[in-house]
Amino acid sequence: MPAHGDKISYQRVLIKVSGESLAGEQGFGISVPVLGYVADEIIKITTLGVGVGIVIGGGNIFRGVSDSAAGMDRSSADYVGMMATVMNALALQEAIERRGVQTRVQSAIPITQLAEPYIRRRAIRHIERGRIVIFASGTGNPFFTTDTAAALRAMEIGADILLKATRVPGVFDKDPMLHTDATLYETLSFQEAIANNLEIMDATAFTLCQTNKLPLIVFDLGKEDNMYRIVLGEQIGTTVKP
Repeated sequence: MPAHGDKISYQRVLIKVSGESLAGEQGFGISVPVLGYVADEIIKITTLGVGVGIVIGGGNIFRGVSDSAAGMDRSSADYVGMMATVMNALALQEAIERRGVQTRVQSAIPITQLAEPYIRRRAIRHIERGRIVIFASGTGNPFFTTDTAAALRAMEIGADILLKATRVPGVFDKDPMLHTDATLYETLSFQEAIANNLEIMDATAFTLCQTNKLPLIVFDLGKEDNMYRIVLGEQIGTTVKP
């Protein structure tokens, strides 16, 4: 049930957290203060009674298409990247559980000593019981990004919306780092995003959301309470609707 009489707009959400979000100003690895901040922001929405699934990236440690992967077979590089997501998932699990909230990590690649195997029905049952589920290893297959994993898991667990946590306020008509006159979109349709060549997610992930009519919100994770306010129905970031 919602806390303090607040009415929530989403009963179940899938949050896509990039690995880079955990690096902080150092740009690589895991920043303990940032990790704690992210854990706190996620826990806030669980106090409203929202079911939470998380897909986490690994770009702060290793990315299959990065310079560090140059010369590697693409499949091998992607599998190394999947292992990086497991490291991030376990770190986030520890940070959340240290704050008293039950969490489960499910990995698309079996690592039974560290995480549960990904089983859809078990993931849903965990969420129904108030546990946060962190999905690691992407889809378990090379050539697919964690954006695609996020769209896939969101649909599999019956999420009402996909929340894409970023380091920018939302989707702009042009790069705000290069153009001071860049305009932030508050709402977009999938068709408008495609027509304007807006790179919100990779093409496979975006098509999955569009085909299955799964709305998504792109927002700035670094601004405190943004997720909490989104769940309460406030217009934060950019909403992409079917």
